[in-house]
Amino acid sequence: MKYAVVGAGAMGLRYGILLQENAGVPVDFVEPTQASLNVIRAQGNQVWKSRDHENRHLIPVNVYSPEEYTGDPDVWIFFLKQMQLPDATARLADKFKPHQTALGAMNGIGHIEVLQQYFSDDHIIGGTAMIATILNDFGDVDFMGAEGAGTSNYANLTEQDSDVLDAVLADFGAAHLNPTKSNNFMGTLLTKVFFNSVENSIATMFNARMGELMAYEGFLAGVAKPLIDEAYDAAESAGYQLLESREEMLSQVEYVSTVANPLHYPSMSQDFTKGRDTEVDYINGWIARLARKHGLVAKNQELVTNLVHLAESMRQFHTE
Repeated sequence: MKYAVVGAGAMGLRYGILLQENAGVPVDFVEPTQASLNVIRAQGNQVWKSRDHENRHLIPVNVYSPEEYTGDPDVWIFFLKQMQLPDATARLADKFKPHQTALGAMNGIGHIEVLQQYFSDDHIIGGTAMIATILNDFGDVDFMGAEGAGTSNYANLTEQDSDVLDAVLADFGAAHLNPTKSNNFMGTLLTKVFFNSVENSIATMFNARMGELMAYEGFLAGVAKPLIDEAYDAAESAGYQLLESREEMLSQVEYVSTVANPLHYPSMSQDFTKGRDTEVDYINGWIARLARKHGLVAKNQELVTNLVHLAESMRQFHTE
């Protein structure tokens, strides 16, 4: 299989580098952000790779702007911020072909509807990744955790098996992305959304690593559980079945915070500290809107959404 990774950020670089280095498959990077593309080009079409802040070295990559790209990948892997995807896909529209598959493993909810404008439902794969990665700067990625750390999960939009998904899973397994297959599409996506509605948003507001949140003894019962309960109430009212129970989701928050990635700053926090807009409207905000659509009010999710936006607006007063 040949892959084109759209978005040379933290997760895009991690997936692409692991696929070309460990799985030995051809990978192209399509970078819509000109500043990032300029840096990678200035480095000789190379990106810096570290693991846990150590062994920093350059990795050659094939990188293109959307307008330059003329490749014909079997699978497009989209790793962009939700608000970036409509522009990127519009710029790539004439490159998409009927035989190609789109795989979206982005944070939040909203990207699948964008991909459906260009790909048929039987050529769309959704996924989630519990894989901690930091983008130190454009063209400079840091893999957090030991080789093979983290897990990922994928489902066809049709919720049917397919040869393409099986081939993708084989390549992702060889790349050490630890993939699993699901036939529950929305349940697969919502697992990461609900997890991020706790970890990403709360860590962002308090500029905290995941493990530091656990310093407050009431974090699980007083912060995480109310958010998770509202998310599950909204999902159940919409008829969505999650892959984990509420208790298992809470245990996952505890495990990732204390064992798997206690030193990790979530991606939303990374965006916030670099002055970028966050994806809170596609995570907590999406849950809040889903609840209201079905006659519920997710007060905690709505409050967290507003508090993250408040923190964004406060940056104008703290420019040093």
